[in-house]
Amino acid sequence: MFFCKPGGAAVDCGLRADAPRHSLLLFPLYRVMLMPVKIKRTEKEERQLKQLLKNAKLYDGTGAAPMTGDILIEDERLARVGGTIDEAADRVVDLVGKSVAPGFIDGHSHNDWFAIKKDPLPYFESFIRQGITTFVTGNCGLSTIGFEPGCPYIDKIGGGLFGFRNTVGEYGTAEEYFAAVDRNMPCNMALLAGHCSARAAVAGYENRPLTDAEEKQMLAILEKALQQGAAGLSLGLMYEPGLYANTEELKKVAALCVKYDRPLTVHPRAESKVSMSYPQLLGRSHLLRALDELVEIAKGTPLKLHYSHAIFVGRSSFGDKDEFLRIMHKLRNEGVDAMFDIYDECLGVSVITVILPTWYQGMSPQERAKPLNRLRLSAQIQATSALLGFGFKDIQIAYIGPGYEEYEGRTVHQIAQEKGMSDLNAYLMLCEKSNFQGRVNMGPYSTPEIISAFEREEHCLCMTDAWVEEHGVQNPAIYDCYPKFLRDALRGTGDTLPRTVRKMTGAIADRFRLPERGYLREGYYADLTVFDEDAVKNATPDQTRAFGVERVFINGREVLDGDTLDKEALKTSGRALPVT
Repeated sequence: MFFCKPGGAAVDCGLRADAPRHSLLLFPLYRVMLMPVKIKRTEKEERQLKQLLKNAKLYDGTGAAPMTGDILIEDERLARVGGTIDEAADRVVDLVGKSVAPGFIDGHSHNDWFAIKKDPLPYFESFIRQGITTFVTGNCGLSTIGFEPGCPYIDKIGGGLFGFRNTVGEYGTAEEYFAAVDRNMPCNMALLAGHCSARAAVAGYENRPLTDAEEKQMLAILEKALQQGAAGLSLGLMYEPGLYANTEELKKVAALCVKYDRPLTVHPRAESKVSMSYPQLLGRSHLLRALDELVEIAKGTPLKLHYSHAIFVGRSSFGDKDEFLRIMHKLRNEGVDAMFDIYDECLGVSVITVILPTWYQGMSPQERAKPLNRLRLSAQIQATSALLGFGFKDIQIAYIGPGYEEYEGRTVHQIAQEKGMSDLNAYLMLCEKSNFQGRVNMGPYSTPEIISAFEREEHCLCMTDAWVEEHGVQNPAIYDCYPKFLRDALRGTGDTLPRTVRKMTGAIADRFRLPERGYLREGYYADLTVFDEDAVKNATPDQTRAFGVERVFINGREVLDGDTLDKEALKTSGRALPVT
């Protein structure tokens, strides 16, 4: 067994790890903090462990100034928080000079697809290392749930980005999903029910209005999810089949959220000045037209409208930032509970088809190949590129498929030059080689100045919108997105550190009604992130690794200590978070 002096190195005292506890009395503990090595315990013994964290700077998740004090953990929960705690404990850790926050919550995630993998830890490790303990998943309409037994369109669930590959099962309802993942995944997880998933379950990817019977079935699937604890509903209006839904259909989805007092998160139809979602290339910005649609859906209601990933794709779109904020503030003044979230990145990940117009995606392969349709597509993309300030030079291929690794990390324009093709033909070639399911990294989606301004907005939350891919180029947000938020605060380019921590913890827990999470409060679950402010402030980001986060606790279990993950604990440390 080992014990540590406060702030010092571990010292081997020669005591066997399996020695009786009374043997500890043989060793003087004066001015010594006891720190046992990890001991394999039964589940009952693990629940009874008391841990005392001493002398930390505590950020409680409310946005209030930090205080120096202690934390006592009993079982999975916080027994006491703040002040000096002199209670006996099985384990004492001196955190002098360190800061403790509630475990960070990723407010916009797709990790519901990865929690059901046969081995989920590789998909969560990089997030844990940046201090994230909990995820709000099922975003952009693309939830794992939302279908009934015997669904003929199970291959359509996931919108081309995700699917049931190498998973332990397929779970169509929230109740089934929660039962499958509770204590079978590394981190805690809340789940939204996706409109795209439910719509695909009843009508596939057909480009048409739903019949009355189909719409009724879809709405029943979504309502059942809310009744079973889904934290809200999500729309993905840039993905099939969500992009085929009209405003009246979306109003009915929003009405369910109002009925159950849950948020409606929305990936809008357009996030740029010009897009493929609207035929008119001139006039009002497409990003703002898409926001107008959300205003139409929400007006006159108390809807918890949540705008996902507030980004401005293409250099010509940056000027929409001020109007975006004006509309969001106006909605709040009119009684709509409007909020939005951001990641601390200037690029993003999407499906390769994201810039293809709706009319082209809805065609059969034979129709797409007709010269007139190809000419129309070329003219629209060229005009869009010129108006947008975004083109094929800004689209980096992340993954096409097995055997096409040569394209990874290169832009469409670079590939076109090497192949002696036009940019458009190279792009369509890549779409076809990937079966229209490839992955791209694109930018610019934002600027440091926009991110800085949004970080200071009261109703802006933090998130990553990232997931670990099995192949190809990764999204950098999987590594250090949350430490970068902290770094911005400490360097004065973001919000204050207490308010930044709140937007990563308590504010997200409040928004999605996550039970007993997001705060350092007695009786709440012991999800904790320990970080070193100096290390965060002085780090160089974007090095494909996290920085500044030193310890992570999930439901009272320390799962990260320095660089070391407790992989055994992480097999069962995560809890499902149904909302009631």
